[in-house]
Amino acid sequence: MSATISRLGVIGAGQMGSGIAHVAALAGLEVAMVDVNPAALDKAVASIARNIDRQVAKGAVTAEAKERALARITTGTDHSVFADADMVIEAATENAEVKKGIFRALCPVLKPTAIIATNTSSISITGLAAATDRPARFIGMHFMNPVPVMRLVEVIRGIATDDATFEATVALAQRLGKTTATAADYPGFIVNRILVPMINEAVQALQEGVGDVVSIDTAMKLGTNQPMGPLELADFIGLDTCLAIMRVLHEGFADSKYRPAALLVKYVEAGWLGRKTGRGFYDYSTTSPSPTR
Repeated sequence: MSATISRLGVIGAGQMGSGIAHVAALAGLEVAMVDVNPAALDKAVASIARNIDRQVAKGAVTAEAKERALARITTGTDHSVFADADMVIEAATENAEVKKGIFRALCPVLKPTAIIATNTSSISITGLAAATDRPARFIGMHFMNPVPVMRLVEVIRGIATDDATFEATVALAQRLGKTTATAADYPGFIVNRILVPMINEAVQALQEGVGDVVSIDTAMKLGTNQPMGPLELADFIGLDTCLAIMRVLHEGFADSKYRPAALLVKYVEAGWLGRKTGRGFYDYSTTSPSPTR
């Protein structure tokens, strides 16, 4: 029988971490969120409050439910707050070595039965699990961005993940109102193995002059009925994240079709990472974003 998860830890107070904390607290879980940057934690809590306010305005959540959810969230800069957690979800940057360092520091403070989940969007679950003291209780739980809106969670078992961990993770996702898709532990899993190469190809088309930013995004939105064009979506995801995923795919499959577009590399080198930096394929310094080229 799978364990019931009632106390959740979240590592990382960025978009993904705060989104996971948001949905978990609304679902009735006690949530401890940790980040090395206290200012990031303050920003995350304020963002969660604003986003729940939008749900209240739409009638999806009551004002009382909002207050109860916010009261369930505690924050800190030290992993010791996870001592009684049933599961900790890591939502740090998409870098294997950074994640492994987090897990090595995390494991000593956890109770033996605690599950560790990673929100990685592309990195080997088996490889990350090997950096912990509990590979059987380690799993991939890939939420989509923005977490409160997107219904899917990819669940990825490592080679050692046991059945109880898988069942508990699926049950948690369902409690959070999500639909799960089970993916095998291959680079990029399902969503990003298909999505990010499409984005990379759009960048390649821009680089080659096949179309400009607006033409490429308009063509894909109206020609394939996508809500966002691939370049707009890349800015939303973060160009650094897109590049990191392409590099995982390129290295993992050793196939040239996954080689990152040179223009994508150049934008990341320039610090043009999309919405979060104010500039990517679009310039976000004005009310209406305009193409940068």
